[in-house]
Amino acid sequence: MQETPVKNSVIKPLVSFLALAFLAACSEAPAPKAAEPKPIMQGKQLRFPAGNAQLALLKTTAATTAETISIDLPARLVWNEERTQRIYAPLAGRVDTIRADLGQAVSPGSALLTLFSPEFGVAQADAAKALADVQLNEKALRRQRELFDAGIVARKDLEQVEADALRAKAEADRALAKTRLYGGSHTVNQQLALTSGIRGLVVERNVNPGQEVRPDQSGPGIPALFVLSDPSQLWVQIDAREADIAALRPGASFDLSIPTLPGQKFTGKVAAASDFLDPTTRTIKVRGVVANPQRLLKSEMLGTARIQRKLGTGVMVPASGVFLRGTTHWVFLQSAPGTFEPKEVTVGHEGAKETLVTQGLSAGDVVVSENGLLLAREFRIAEEASKVYPSVAVAK
Repeated sequence: MQETPVKNSVIKPLVSFLALAFLAACSEAPAPKAAEPKPIMQGKQLRFPAGNAQLALLKTTAATTAETISIDLPARLVWNEERTQRIYAPLAGRVDTIRADLGQAVSPGSALLTLFSPEFGVAQADAAKALADVQLNEKALRRQRELFDAGIVARKDLEQVEADALRAKAEADRALAKTRLYGGSHTVNQQLALTSGIRGLVVERNVNPGQEVRPDQSGPGIPALFVLSDPSQLWVQIDAREADIAALRPGASFDLSIPTLPGQKFTGKVAAASDFLDPTTRTIKVRGVVANPQRLLKSEMLGTARIQRKLGTGVMVPASGVFLRGTTHWVFLQSAPGTFEPKEVTVGHEGAKETLVTQGLSAGDVVVSENGLLLAREFRIAEEASKVYPSVAVAK
């Protein structure tokens, strides 16, 4: 019991020392870093101090003389209508036999399907009756000529029989021409065969056995029973702007790329261009032709047609370096290292990657091509600071 005061007298100072050391350690804070100098406004220019960290974020590019520019236009692949045939039913009937299917090669005269058509049976019967009338009139004409030669009948009777024979012949020719048009003859079987008129492939089939078809089921917006085409050559429908039509004259070349066929490039030629603007899209329809020997391209694929357009006077800058404020275009021009100013420009063409500037810039001028929005923010902050603290801004 007598050692307790001694122990307390040793422990208490030690605890106090440790507490003071702990508080001192907690109260120590790192020395504050010096604030980085801010860019300042000088007239219309924004000047960054040397070594400012934001300068590393502002990528610049020199404007180059404009010669040609690659222009990408939306394109769609369709069947070559000069090598395409759509088969519709010329007469009403019921599908009896289908003789062709998708992907099957056909040539002129190849059977596609057979219809059981009472209407076609009527045409066959008319042809058969017309032939029978021709035979009957020919016999009557021979007898009448024999009687006329014998002096038994008058000439007017002979002429009447001759006229009847000519009328019968004309009617027979008409009836036979109708049946031949549909690939039939004067034999009455009511079997109407639909055949191919071109060489190619069956690329579309919209008919089933037993289906009833009619001739009024044809025309725009109504699928054909069969679509035949030669897929070794396709049409490319291009939507061009007014400014691009000069580069898309018949015979001009273009490169076609398809997103679903990466790395594949196809070359086509312009075949024709319309003479009017689409009132909705304000574009001109241009038709191109592209070879497809390996049949990699399919109808209704969407792609991009790239053309090379010759430019007039002006310079090219990255599209990311041009900004639109209201109705005017601007760039940030680097007039000296670390010094930038906004510059109004006139744009002649806006591409996906490059923009043609026709006024406001010269070849060699350096513009900000990346992080221009960051620079615009710094301009706004510096302008506000110069209004609040006029002494910060240096007079031009």
